Amino acid sequence: MGQPTKYVQPIHFEDFDGLQFERLVFAYHARAEKWRSIEWYGQCGSDLGRDIWGVRDDGSKTGESVCVQCVNRVRLTFAKAEADISKVLTASNGVPARFRIVTRSKVSAAMRGKIKTLLTSSDVRHCDVWSGAEFEEFLRRDAESLLKRFVDGEAFPDATPDLLAFALADKPLSDNDALDLMAKLFDRPAFYTPIHQESNLGDFKQAITDTIQALGTGISKARDGQLIARIPSRQQLKDEGLRKKVQAVEKALAKLRARFDELIRTGVVKHCKCKDPACPVYFMPSEAAHELEQLRQSALELFRAAHQGFEVPSSW
Repeated sequence: MGQPTKYVQPIHFEDFDGLQFERLVFAYHARAEKWRSIEWYGQCGSDLGRDIWGVRDDGSKTGESVCVQCVNRVRLTFAKAEADISKVLTASNGVPARFRIVTRSKVSAAMRGKIKTLLTSSDVRHCDVWSGAEFEEFLRRDAESLLKRFVDGEAFPDATPDLLAFALADKPLSDNDALDLMAKLFDRPAFYTPIHQESNLGDFKQAITDTIQALGTGISKARDGQLIARIPSRQQLKDEGLRKKVQAVEKALAKLRARFDELIRTGVVKHCKCKDPACPVYFMPSEAAHELEQLRQSALELFRAAHQGFEVPSSW
């Protein structure tokens, strides 16, 4: 017989301050759903009503934009909801496809109806209102370890990348989930911009290097070196065959980088003569550009061999 759930009494969200509650809501969403991007704005102090904003991976080409507003109050009032919604709808991110309110309090059917009517009249396609009891049930179902760590008083990180890593640290991932995360590494200009149109070949090389590192270590960085997230590394894949396929991708990317370095070293690809080391302008013959395109395409095809759902950008 399975072990009984440890938490049998309601969680007293009122014992925690607003930022702690927002951290838990963010960590839950990061754990429970797939995201193309997700940011926590509440800790910045000027959130324009959008404590959390993300693009959920719903299988569509563009994904679903989601705004989550956290309300850690004794009672959710319509005035509070209306003010937050108004700020979101007039902010720079535009109108989200889904607006979700997560509160610690009870929410009546009448209140839910008023909020949904307001949102649908403002071109928001979907609206969710989660009471404290509902949020707790979602936590028990999808992220009970996060709930335990929260109730036991473990401090959640402040910065979004660290909080993402914290939320995903003990989430059991299938190999397919891991490959989905790896696939996001290739959603950057270095893998779809035609080589002869690449505006900064130094950044191109850095992006290749960062991708090799992310596949091997799980540390994903942007072009400027900032940590984006931690993902499973090749070594964490359960299937040995998949590990070898991803390793082949790493080797193909390393071959691409080595050939690029050789073209620079031999003068086939030349930096402009302005003598500014930060200048991004290079001169490259079409034959060299085509060769690099082929090497890049080979690496992408190898990743598709590992992850059948991955779409390889068209060859130029």
